[in-house]
Amino acid sequence: MPLDYEMLMSLPPREVRQSHSARDTILYALGVGAADDLDANPASLKFLYEEGLQALPTMAAVAAYPGFWLKEPQYGLDWRRILHGEQSITWLRPMPAGGDLSGVITIDAIVDKGAEKGAVLHSSRRIYAEDGDHIATVRQASVLRGDGGFGGGDPPPSDPRPKPPPRPADYVHDQTTVRSQALLYRLSGDLNPLHVDPTVARTAGFERPILHGLATYGVVGRALLHGLCGGDPAALKRYDVRFSSPVYPGETLRTEMWRVGAGAAVLRTTAVERGVRVLSDGYVEISND
Repeated sequence: MPLDYEMLMSLPPREVRQSHSARDTILYALGVGAADDLDANPASLKFLYEEGLQALPTMAAVAAYPGFWLKEPQYGLDWRRILHGEQSITWLRPMPAGGDLSGVITIDAIVDKGAEKGAVLHSSRRIYAEDGDHIATVRQASVLRGDGGFGGGDPPPSDPRPKPPPRPADYVHDQTTVRSQALLYRLSGDLNPLHVDPTVARTAGFERPILHGLATYGVVGRALLHGLCGGDPAALKRYDVRFSSPVYPGETLRTEMWRVGAGAAVLRTTAVERGVRVLSDGYVEISND
């Protein structure tokens, strides 16, 4: 049924306060596969070992975050049919490996696609350190497949993203996810049953539970660190993607990256076994050029 547009757009910002520890930082890194290629990338140990621990920049995706908040009944949404559409993070400073954080969540726009196609909800979360400094802004688009037909909403302004140039990629990274990837990743806060419960997955139209879009985002984010940032988390300044197709845990993700100018790159990711594009319209800004 159509969502209540006026109610949702009039909601005040939602603030979340969170204290996170070295254990949380390490658990997130494990959830996006940082331990799975230590032989090839021994520098990843800095994301897994409390001695000199650093946070992966994409941990901003789960920091000061209430989890799958669109499932909560006050929003009145058909949560079983919600998919992650797009994700963007812009960093102003590196993610801390521990400490108190706050996040301020706003619903920025809701765009009706029609009763048959659903709607797209655009939200953002500004993350602040305990000293009040702005760490990052996280933006996402959620596809509400069961909530279209309310008859309104304008999309937020967006920047055009460059496309991959017609030449071989400058860097290609393959990483095979594990069958337990979603079970581990969900411990960082996203408890959507779509990623663990076979019955919920089938109801949503999938043959089995799918990997969280943000887990895929984090796995590919690690590829960006190795391929474009020299392994330095502070070098990653912006990372945008569109989720083109779900990933099933156990699939191999092949990420192709092209530099398109000083401090900028584009990317796309394919699930190798199915030959299906899973991330597209990828755009990255880095500071080490």
